[in-house]
Amino acid sequence: MTLAAPPGMSAGEERRALVVLLTVIFLMIAGFGLVIPLLPFFAQAFDAPAWQVTLLFSAFSVGQFIGEPIWGKLSDRIGRRPVLIVTIAMVGVSYTALAFAPNIAAAFAIRFVTGIFAGNISTLQGAMADITPPEKRAQRMGIMGAAFSAGFTTGPAIGGFLAQPSRGALGFQLPLLVAAAFAFASTLAVILLVRESRSRDAAPRKAVKTARLREGFAHPIISRVVIISFIVVVGFAGIEATYGLWTEARFGWGPRQIGTAFMVIGLLGAVCQGWLCGRLARIYGEARTLTGGLALMGIGIATQGLSPTWPVAILGFALVCIGQSICFPNISALISRAAPPDRQGEMLGLNMSGMALARIGGPVVAGQLFSLVSPGGPFAFSALLILPALWFAGQVVKRSPRLA
Repeated sequence: MTLAAPPGMSAGEERRALVVLLTVIFLMIAGFGLVIPLLPFFAQAFDAPAWQVTLLFSAFSVGQFIGEPIWGKLSDRIGRRPVLIVTIAMVGVSYTALAFAPNIAAAFAIRFVTGIFAGNISTLQGAMADITPPEKRAQRMGIMGAAFSAGFTTGPAIGGFLAQPSRGALGFQLPLLVAAAFAFASTLAVILLVRESRSRDAAPRKAVKTARLREGFAHPIISRVVIISFIVVVGFAGIEATYGLWTEARFGWGPRQIGTAFMVIGLLGAVCQGWLCGRLARIYGEARTLTGGLALMGIGIATQGLSPTWPVAILGFALVCIGQSICFPNISALISRAAPPDRQGEMLGLNMSGMALARIGGPVVAGQLFSLVSPGGPFAFSALLILPALWFAGQVVKRSPRLA
């Protein structure tokens, strides 16, 4: 049986809107994925120690923490399309500026500004929710995650191939400019192909910011899901920030090897999110699927941290990827289904802000653990954080029999 399209949109229009939105996501995330694996080596080109390398990740997250609620609320008010055009274009400008950063201090400032404009994930999620019936949201969030993973598959491979660490900071100019080109191409796709998905009739309610936050944290589903996101991302962001340093110390890897690893794992993530996630959610429900994803992430993180050889580390990386691919689309689906239609962008923005806040502290803690304890310290810390996240996921299952 074919499910009905959202009100006012035919099934054909829904499919076209989905393809265009996924293309925009792919282009944007390909640029983002191109930059992330290179950052530790880019910072080392300025003779930055480990704690400064991780702060380069935190600077981006501080900006994202500021930007997410602004863009989520603004997209509910004026529409998704204008917000996406401005934010993605400015991300392209920021990548261009980073390519010509003269020192590490300038790189910190540029990464902060990039984070502000890259805080548009909730706007993309809101646009996806706008064109998707409620009963399809877990599946569509999984497809959206597959587009993210496809971008991460393409981006790191290109970045690793183009980077030339032997040339110092100059060796990273070309991949950063290519990342900017991806962002500008994504902007052009929005301008030419994206139709506004936010209904003009659905004007958001006005409320005091503290009241909106209180509403979100008082909700039995949204509050616990936001806490799960925060806990998991604290640990995962720490691993992400130190992964290049860790693989360099353990296996002697450089940008090319890391880019290849991200490409392979990104391909696995795309398959899991595009094919596996929606099927599991339909069989077991979003909340129980989320719990299973968290368990896989914990096993994978522990396997990576204890790995004696790089093939074992890649196996752990794959388990983390599968768990994450199952976990995060269902987090977004649970929030979008629990939030009122005129508050989806805002509630998803609340979750993304929490994740951005976690990405501020996670790299700082991981940098200290890496430098003062051991290179494997961030993995042990992240694996332990999965335990309280699993407890909260169990509470979500109990409190959401209809959504589960």
